[in-house]
Amino acid sequence: MISRTLVIGFYVKALLINYFMIKTLALLSLNLGIALGFNHQSPLRLTAEPAANIQANQSTSTYEETSIGFDEQLWGKSGDKMAMLKSIDHSLRYLDTPAATKAYQNYPVQGISRDRVRRSLVRFRQLVNTSSSAGELQAAVKQEFVFYQSIGKDNKGTVQFTGYYEPIYQASRKQTAEFKYPLYKLPANFSSWKDPQPERVQLEGADGLQGGTSSLAGNEIFWMRDRFEAILVQIQGSAELNLPDGSKTTVGFAGGTNFAYNSIGKELAKDGKVTPSQLTLPGIIRYFHDNPQELNVYIPRYKRFIFMKETFKGEAMGSINVPVTPDRSIATDKSMMPPGALALVYTELPYASTGRSIQQKLVSRYVLDQDTGSAITGPGRVDYFMGTGKIAGDRAGVTGGPGQLYYLLLKS
Repeated sequence: MISRTLVIGFYVKALLINYFMIKTLALLSLNLGIALGFNHQSPLRLTAEPAANIQANQSTSTYEETSIGFDEQLWGKSGDKMAMLKSIDHSLRYLDTPAATKAYQNYPVQGISRDRVRRSLVRFRQLVNTSSSAGELQAAVKQEFVFYQSIGKDNKGTVQFTGYYEPIYQASRKQTAEFKYPLYKLPANFSSWKDPQPERVQLEGADGLQGGTSSLAGNEIFWMRDRFEAILVQIQGSAELNLPDGSKTTVGFAGGTNFAYNSIGKELAKDGKVTPSQLTLPGIIRYFHDNPQELNVYIPRYKRFIFMKETFKGEAMGSINVPVTPDRSIATDKSMMPPGALALVYTELPYASTGRSIQQKLVSRYVLDQDTGSAITGPGRVDYFMGTGKIAGDRAGVTGGPGQLYYLLLKS
């Protein structure tokens, strides 16, 4: 699975969006026996008007373009309708597995079951295929589905969004003077590692080069030429690797030690090394490029160690063991949120425009909940998968702001 940590955990300044909160449908909740309210036992609440308009501070916005469920990215010459259908099929495949049966056995929100999630996906797939526009799909969804809203981090529906991606880096299967920072496979005896497990600095040293003298020895699978790139592979949980002989391969998450996530970016900010405007992935990369000696100070503060496995040019995989799809997969806390389910995010996300400049755009996007991450905890966090490569990384590196998260289920 992808064990991302929000692209080093940076939070970008709050987005200037005004939200009109959707009213709880208390009467219907009693009829359906749904656990509602703002409490730790119910991460989701049934909402009233699912397609209610939420006006944004954008003078060019129209009623339709700022309403929940109006997903224009599915249509047009650059539309990703086929990618959406493929992502739905991935979730449907997961929902037919014993793992899904187990995951939904004790799901904490009454009314949400594996069967209902599956039927909702099947019907939504039909609607995507038969609808000819964003408005037509929105109207059909409003007619047939109810929306469960995440209570968010404040019990008022505010969810913090971040982005993650699959980087592309140069690497080698052999250690050389150029490629000297290892990626490690999961040690065969890892299940027997006793608590407290070793911290990162105990495993690889402050400089990242001492793994040969620790329990990591012999588990090297690739070497990177840049230490921070090696850390980003661990943080993102997957990568595409270009090898010296011209071949390509991929690596994915294989496991990790049991330390909680600690943001490197947050540590830099705490020490006054970067300003709030520099708390983006490009900003942090520039800082370490200009101050390489600081890598030995700040990387060890990320105590958790992530192990990788070669996936042989495979797609980036989510925690439910299906591929994640650019702009159509999200990661949430799977102890709370329904795995594989159809969801909808409402937030500002960055997009590459002409000249590759990044511009923020308010979106209402249908997505599939197919992943998780060590920093993605509670009902107020969502990580949004941007895809593979530099542009995806540029987008992920500046993603960070408030929004709303909904899950869509058939009314019956």
